[in-house]
Amino acid sequence: MQARESQPEQTRQHVVSISPLIDMASSYLPEAEVKRVREAYKFSDVAHLGQFRATGEPYVTHPIAVAELCASWRLDGQALQAALLHDVMEDSGATKEDLIDRFGPAVAELVDGLSKLDKMEFSSREEAQAENFRKMLLAMARDLRVILVKLADRLHNMRTLDIMSPAKKRRIALETLEIYAPIAHRLGLNEIFRELQELSFKHAYPLRYNVLRKAVLAARGNRREVVGKILEAVEKCLGDAKIESQVYGREKALYGIYRKMIEKRLSFSQVLDVYGFRVVVKDMPNCYMALGMLHQLFKPVPGKFKDYIAIPKVNGYQSLHTTLLGPYGTPVEFQIRTEEMHQVAEKGIAAHWLYKGEAAGLNQLQTQTHRLLQSLLDIQNQTGDSAEFLEHIKVDLFPDAVYVFTPNGKIMSLPRGATVVDFAYAVHTDVGNQCVAARVNQVIEPLRTVLKSGDVVEIITAPHSRPNPVWLGFVRSGKARSEIRHYLKSMNLEETVRLGTRLLDQALEADDIRLAEMGTEVWDKLLKDSQVSTREELLADIGAGRRVAPVVARRVLIALGRMDARLDGTPLATSVELAAPAAGGSQNRAPILIHGGEGISVQRAPCCLPIPGDKIIGYVRKGTGLIIHTDECEIARRQIRKEPERWTDVQWAPEIVRPFDVNVDLQVINEKGALATIAATLSDAGANITNLSMSDETPYRKLLHFTIQVSDRIHLAKILMALRRIEYVERVTRVKGKSFVKSRLVVASSST
Repeated sequence: MQARESQPEQTRQHVVSISPLIDMASSYLPEAEVKRVREAYKFSDVAHLGQFRATGEPYVTHPIAVAELCASWRLDGQALQAALLHDVMEDSGATKEDLIDRFGPAVAELVDGLSKLDKMEFSSREEAQAENFRKMLLAMARDLRVILVKLADRLHNMRTLDIMSPAKKRRIALETLEIYAPIAHRLGLNEIFRELQELSFKHAYPLRYNVLRKAVLAARGNRREVVGKILEAVEKCLGDAKIESQVYGREKALYGIYRKMIEKRLSFSQVLDVYGFRVVVKDMPNCYMALGMLHQLFKPVPGKFKDYIAIPKVNGYQSLHTTLLGPYGTPVEFQIRTEEMHQVAEKGIAAHWLYKGEAAGLNQLQTQTHRLLQSLLDIQNQTGDSAEFLEHIKVDLFPDAVYVFTPNGKIMSLPRGATVVDFAYAVHTDVGNQCVAARVNQVIEPLRTVLKSGDVVEIITAPHSRPNPVWLGFVRSGKARSEIRHYLKSMNLEETVRLGTRLLDQALEADDIRLAEMGTEVWDKLLKDSQVSTREELLADIGAGRRVAPVVARRVLIALGRMDARLDGTPLATSVELAAPAAGGSQNRAPILIHGGEGISVQRAPCCLPIPGDKIIGYVRKGTGLIIHTDECEIARRQIRKEPERWTDVQWAPEIVRPFDVNVDLQVINEKGALATIAATLSDAGANITNLSMSDETPYRKLLHFTIQVSDRIHLAKILMALRRIEYVERVTRVKGKSFVKSRLVVASSST
């Protein structure tokens, strides 16, 4: 939306007219509906009285222009009314109830879905953007007209963006490129999609846009002769074959050329297929006949044929695509489709209103659109955080896709780069949560396998399997990412509540207080003072490091009447006098026992990677949980001085879940058989190799960097002793942390 400003009306010399809109609406709407459109205009005009756009026009010209775009798609009267009213709730203080009284509940719902959440407080612009988009998505799922009006709104704003500051133009353009253009593409609105992309490119990267535009203009004259020859040859070829057709030559969009240059690292002169051709025929058999004739006329480029008629894109798009070598060896892309396919390709879901009853393929398009909305809603249901939700949505909106098959032949569309895990979650959430492997084209493959179009995928599940946080590093679909995070958060909540209970119990132990023995009255006062609603929320905050256990313990003492609310005049919220033990020391309280199987709420610090047998201390990191360091870790020692209240006593439990990763460096003589001997020694000592890399010390020496799994410090000592006995090994060192030298040779993680 462009900025508004209030100025005396006499300084503006703009004539506002709704005649074009009324003429368009009258051509397909009954008179009663047109009358309601007029009433909506009058209401909007009054609401925006005295407001002007940054361009100097009365603000009401914007909703009129949006309504005209909607009328060009022949949207119904309610949608046109909503287009005229889409900003009144933000600008005039009009309420949803006011709109229900004047225009009915359907129009009010549309306007409400289009209105921003301006009255709410957000911590950042990104959070506000994400929450507004979430609201629009929910309204869009109830009524698809919401997104059509919103796209018309965005398109008009982009057309009139020139007056804005460069920073604002760039921000709005990038938002359009990341969210609104992909939505238009997924709904099949290719005309809007291309225009939004072009306008976004122009305003986000003006210098690149102008340089490329001039290059295309300069090349246009040189290529006009080639285009004319191709058009003439194609029309004659199809005419001789008695195939009725319309052939169009078109120049590719600047943003499309730019993307190709970036993705394939080409200069403009290397982008040969700046022009493309579209062949529109009367029916599907003629599509394939025309394809055959074109392949006889010009040689096809191998691997550049795509049949989107047999397998339509997720947005309902259908066409045959082929790239041919035209005159002078220039590659030229052809798209072959029927008139019906052409309308769906250009207008997408808007064709439902434009060609109601004429295009049978629209039923399929509406089904696919519903499927898209349902997938977005599934993500919304599993995501609590607005910014995280927007991240998932952006992933799912990118148009590139691969098409894979289930064992029974069902086609499934996934984002390009999708893995077996993405496919499993696309089948069903439970299948994704329990997947352990897959058969891809009858061959057993690991979960991180990237799928290709045409793959036949069968998921192998195990009832006791559960999602692994590592999966988030390679999944591509928003649904998979949101489902994994939702599951891990649910599991992590239980773990953090347990950890928070242990930390608070430990903090209270010196005062001989037990959480289990605290009465309801004390809990109620504690929750009220802490401004949370449930015990689980408070304990989870402690376990996740968002609250410090000693400070909460002090609130307990206050609730019990054992301490004043202030100590030496220090506010409660900032008091940490009681908080911190010295590293490795105690305050007469039992340490927290570390079993090694607590889950992701308790982690070993990567700077020192402690193992059973090492003396350890614990740090409660905000948003993460309990981090275990060795008590001699320099990083830990520095951190204790900065945040003493976050440190707590921990020690290894008598029974520990093993094994543990540890890093070991070996300096070895570079002789044949050295690596094999070392690997065999590690295996004999009961150590599993999970990672190996190598770097050169001298031409005669190598430095080997191992990650091995051990049971405890005694086991590690035996392994190191065995390694030192090898004749090739000159030095063995335990490396506490991730200080591996980046190497040129990496042996992939595996078991040895």
